[in-house]
Amino acid sequence: MQEPRLMNPRARSKLISSGSRSLILAAVYIFLFAPIIIVMATSFDYGERAYVIFPPERFTFDAYLNIPEYIENGIYLSVGVGISAALGASLIGIPAALGIVRSDIPGKSLIMTLFRIPLQIPGVVMGLAFLQAYYAIGAATDWYANGTYIGLVIAHIFAATPFVIGAVVPVLQRFQPTLEEAAQSLGASRMTTFRKITLPLIAPGVFAGSLYAFMISFGDVPIAIFLSKPGTSTFPVEVFFALEQEFDTTILAASTLVVIFSLMVLLIIQRFSGLDVFVRTR
Repeated sequence: MQEPRLMNPRARSKLISSGSRSLILAAVYIFLFAPIIIVMATSFDYGERAYVIFPPERFTFDAYLNIPEYIENGIYLSVGVGISAALGASLIGIPAALGIVRSDIPGKSLIMTLFRIPLQIPGVVMGLAFLQAYYAIGAATDWYANGTYIGLVIAHIFAATPFVIGAVVPVLQRFQPTLEEAAQSLGASRMTTFRKITLPLIAPGVFAGSLYAFMISFGDVPIAIFLSKPGTSTFPVEVFFALEQEFDTTILAASTLVVIFSLMVLLIIQRFSGLDVFVRTR
């Protein structure tokens, strides 16, 4: 009778190591996505109760058909503020990225570090700082207290600009300035060269950075909670205030729609530029 062959110790170690990595990876994915899945699943269980039941007892779209008006207004406001912040961050971030990559000014690393400062400041500190600054310069009434959102947009531009710079700088570094120099040697102005040569080349980075700036603004809570008011607030702040008072399945429904929208935006960013540029930004 032939004796069973024993597995090579090295092969056994590799098998155990591979299995351990798979288990760890599965645990990480469960930890990350379980809350989102629970929110999405329970959003279809519409009912008058102050708690979540999982798995849901029934399946209905009633919560999606009865989203409160203040939540809808919060979503519309978040979209408007997000678009404004993305445009402002792009108008600042594109010239800044061009200056960092194309100019010969000394201290580029220091300048890049300064642009990363908003990434290191906690949102609560940033929101409080902007609120105090608006009161100090006498702009609180026009920019915050009377229901306008100029102050919130400015704060979101400050927070989102590093992401635009982080998306555009790597794209600029991938190609040499010879195309721009050739265009200018043929008589093209700097603006024409930028519009016809540079901008099309960096368009994927600009697009991805602008979308990410929009999402930073759209999902912000700590800054917006200082610079908006209950009843006239962005979507995340409206959800925060609403859940302080009572639980409502319609909030889960609205949150599910926002999660789906956010995932679509991230897929678009990954398609055009890749999320690794934002990892490098941090």
